[in-house]
Amino acid sequence: MGSLFQRMKPYMAMMALQFGYAGMNIITKVSLNGGMSHYVLVVYRHAFATLSIAPFALILERKVRPKMTLSVFLQIFVLAMLGPVIDQNFYYAGLKFTSPTFSCAMSNILPAMTFVLAVICRMEKVDMKRMRCQAKVAGTVVTVAGAMLMTLYKGPIVDMVRSRPSDHQTAASPTAADDSDDKNWVKGSIFLIIATMAWAALFVIQAFTLKRYSAQLSLTTLICFVGTLQAIVVTFVMEHKPSAWTIGFDMNLLAAAYAGIVTSSLAYYVQGLVINKRGPVFASAFSPLMMIIVAVMGSFILAEKIYLGGILGAILIVAGLYSVLWGKYKENQEKEASPIPIAIKGMEGNGQGIEGEEMELKKAKTTDNNKETNSSLGALMNGTPMKTKEGTDV
Repeated sequence: MGSLFQRMKPYMAMMALQFGYAGMNIITKVSLNGGMSHYVLVVYRHAFATLSIAPFALILERKVRPKMTLSVFLQIFVLAMLGPVIDQNFYYAGLKFTSPTFSCAMSNILPAMTFVLAVICRMEKVDMKRMRCQAKVAGTVVTVAGAMLMTLYKGPIVDMVRSRPSDHQTAASPTAADDSDDKNWVKGSIFLIIATMAWAALFVIQAFTLKRYSAQLSLTTLICFVGTLQAIVVTFVMEHKPSAWTIGFDMNLLAAAYAGIVTSSLAYYVQGLVINKRGPVFASAFSPLMMIIVAVMGSFILAEKIYLGGILGAILIVAGLYSVLWGKYKENQEKEASPIPIAIKGMEGNGQGIEGEEMELKKAKTTDNNKETNSSLGALMNGTPMKTKEGTDV
């Protein structure tokens, strides 16, 4: 039972993260509709994230924190630029021009982008002769196809809750403002694609950084702190009104605090743990679940319309998701069944498994040499001739 729970922990962690991300999308959409600047929101979000996780990093990792080097700092700087600055600003801009469900649907190209980057960086090997590789590739394609179906095909409205007649009339009778809305949705789609590309790059680079800087709480704190400083610079350049920084005890404060504490500090930390154990493709493969959760929550909270194309796309996305996860599950099974499990564990962790393997080999060689020496000494003491490896009498 305990081993089953240990195997299920990464799955449960990523599913919990998707619920957290879904809540952030709904709350943030309300805040942005109320006039909140997404540049300022990014600053406050990561300031909350830094303050919430820094105490845990300082206390829990004070003895195990690796030494900071220039190369590690540069990687943290890049991670902060990709996550808090590029990804968040472009994602919020895309969310503002579109809707929560649409934004989540577009972000589901993340597994495909991450898989391609992981293959380029040699973190994932593609052998199309193996069934597990075929499943991962096919699942990625099907996931993207489902996301695109949701984006390009609407179809009739499916009532998640009872809608007013005017809703159906509005959907059936386009107005003159539809052209402007379509342009905004195209613009928002481009922003969302850029955000997803940045997020995929963050997945891959974070996997490399965790191997050199294994203090995950400290790494999360540094990413959020450096990202806050970078976001402040970007906001001063883009926002020239001092009133944009004003925030009170309202939805804007809730959006910043929720996003900072839940989807930045906690999410970055849990995401890092999962990436370190299962890899970036596994972590990104759960993103389609967020779209389904947001679609349901949006229909009840924001009265967002759900179309038939969205439901069909969601079915494809779930099918692709489980195809990718099946491929990753088979890959983990092959690693566990390897004849040299100690060496494999060492490659995935901190190298202790490889060192342990080498120590065992050295001990075995030492034992054999001792046995050979003892037998030789005994032969000499008994007057028996000893043979060398070539078979010559000594």
